[in-house]
This record gives sequence, structure tokens and C-alpha cells, in this order.
Amino acid sequence: MSKVIETKKQVVSEIAEKLRESQSTILVDYRGLDVAEVTELRSQLREAGVEFKVYKNTMTRRAVEEAELTGLNDILVGPTAIAFSKDDVVAPAKVLGNFAKEHEALEIKGGVVEGSVASLEQIKELADLPNYEGMVSMLLSVLTAPVRNFAYAAKAVAEQKEEQGA
Repeated sequence: MSKVIETKKQVVSEIAEKLRESQSTILVDYRGLDVAEVTELRSQLREAGVEFKVYKNTMTRRAVEEAELTGLNDILVGPTAIAFSKDDVVAPAKVLGNFAKEHEALEIKGGVVEGSVASLEQIKELADLPNYEGMVSMLLSVLTAPVRNFAYAAKAVAEQKEEQGA
């Protein structure tokens, strides 16, 4: 019996550690998805570098207490799968959000973003953000716009001076 308890304690510690180390963690209800859909979801998450696991709610509750994220206790009802991402804050929300749009059976319950409990609205906002490359592209576009506009203005002034001189 003590061996079983020890194993459960290790699982609780593992979940708590993942909750603390992850940039973002998303909890979903996967009832209604068939095996092929779950396999497809796992594949998409794996490609994005996201770990997707199903744990017992009782063990997850204990891990949540250990990680001091008690705001998640209310959503740990029914079948719950957890997506952990250590590297990318947006990836799990984006993959799960897009998958939920295509498969109504998948329901996003809540999650943790950078160590604090996030609301469903915050997770949906994360899902709507562009990926890292898209955000860098947008930033570069914003940074280069003043220089580009100055270059156009300088060119227009030079052309105007040429016309006046000719």
C-alpha cells in the first residue's frame, strides 16, 4: 500500500513541478472527442512543443495546492487534460483554440499563464495572438515605418528640388 501512495506522491510532485516550470498551462475537457481526433490533437500539440497529459483530478488538485494555484480547483471537474508549454506562452492556447473551433467537443476550461491563474477570456485572447514570427514581423514593420516614411519624404523633396532647378 505504501508503494502506491509513494507513486501517487511522485505524480503529484511531477504535476506541481510542471505547473511551476511552464510558461503556460491550459486545462481542457476532451469529452466527445473520438480516438482519431485526440490523436490529431496530440500530434498538433507535439509539433508545437507542448506536452499533453491526462491526470486524475484528485492528484491534480493536490499538485495545484502544492504549486499555490488554488484558483484552478473549481475547474477540476470531469475529464480534464492538461497542456504544458515550457518555452512558448502562446502555443498551447493557439493550438487548443484552433482545434476547439473545428471540434466543438473540446472545451477549454482555464489555465495558468506565467505563474498566475488565467481566465477563459485571457486564454482566448492568447489564442488569437499571432505566433512569435508574426509578432516579430509586426514589430519590425512598426520600427521601420518612420525610417521608410522619412526616406519617401526625402525623395519627394529631392525630386521637387530637381523640378525647380530644371
